[in-house]
Amino acid sequence: MIPFLSLKQITDKYSSEIHEAVARVIDSGWYLQGIENEKFETDYSKWIGCKHTVGCANGLDALIWIFRAYKELGYMKDGDEVIVPANTYIATIIAITENNLVPVLVEPSIDTYQIDENLIEERITKRTKAICIVHLYGQCAYTEKIGELCKKYNLKLVEDNAQAHGCKFNGVMTGNLGDAAGHSFYPGKNLGALGDAGAVTTNDTALATCIRSLANYGSAKKYVFEYVGRNSRLDELQAAILDVKLHHLDEDVQLRKDVARYYVENIKNPKIVLPKIFDWDQHVFHLFPIRCEKRDRLQAYLTENGIGTNIHYPIPPHKQECYKEWNHVSLPVTELIHATELSIPMSPVMTEEEIRRIVEVINNF
Repeated sequence: MIPFLSLKQITDKYSSEIHEAVARVIDSGWYLQGIENEKFETDYSKWIGCKHTVGCANGLDALIWIFRAYKELGYMKDGDEVIVPANTYIATIIAITENNLVPVLVEPSIDTYQIDENLIEERITKRTKAICIVHLYGQCAYTEKIGELCKKYNLKLVEDNAQAHGCKFNGVMTGNLGDAAGHSFYPGKNLGALGDAGAVTTNDTALATCIRSLANYGSAKKYVFEYVGRNSRLDELQAAILDVKLHHLDEDVQLRKDVARYYVENIKNPKIVLPKIFDWDQHVFHLFPIRCEKRDRLQAYLTENGIGTNIHYPIPPHKQECYKEWNHVSLPVTELIHATELSIPMSPVMTEEEIRRIVEVINNF
């Protein structure tokens, strides 16, 4: 069986360094808010090219804290609107509604699967305060037009960078293109912890300071609480593990690109729609999404042939029960993607034999 993703193989690749890092934390006797957090945050900021990294418990919290901090700092208030792609993972939407803000769903481009820059301006109102872009599947969602719209209407640009560690736009890393970015280090991400973990990156010192307090019960000074916060801290073990993997991330991203290039050049089945790659620097292939009208049959066929797959995602946010007030809304491009997308194996530990086998089986479908 060719797994969709083998986290064990990925971890084994750096096993000795990870064991050393874990032992260092255990022996230190200091397990929260210590030198491992400080080192990872410093190294990640340097890698991204930003001033501040604030570690937190997970990627959802990272996005929640960004919007919450903008409210605490007086930039947003209940009922304000945030423009967001309709075809994102639901966490992006939850982060907005959790803060009593209103998501304004915008269709993606069928060519890029990213928010359609040409549909944004018509959705901007007096209550719009931000555009939240999602670098879905590992592809850059930022465009110069989106940046211009933010300047024209004085909007914050928030990045959901959960799937795009290492992606670039004109040499600038995603996570440093907007005003703030949320990062997930869920184990399956390009930069994955051995558990849940997340971070916010920003060049805004006031925002970073506020988020650091919010994620520490609302406290910047022990037993002094400026905000009603929560406990959402990156622990020392995960920080140490992430720092190990960060130093191999550029190499791992290149390996992903090598797999993607082979797929693009060799999958020839006319029933399969491959992702369109406009700039290889603007994609880090967290996932390799293909589309097929007979998606469910294709998935069953691949399973029968020993190839693991996944669907990202079978039900779009506006059709979920938790957002039933939107269930009547028609978003045909989003719905087409969700009905036809299938993710095939993609990781930096795949063998040439596995990659060739996947292509062969898909071409015979």
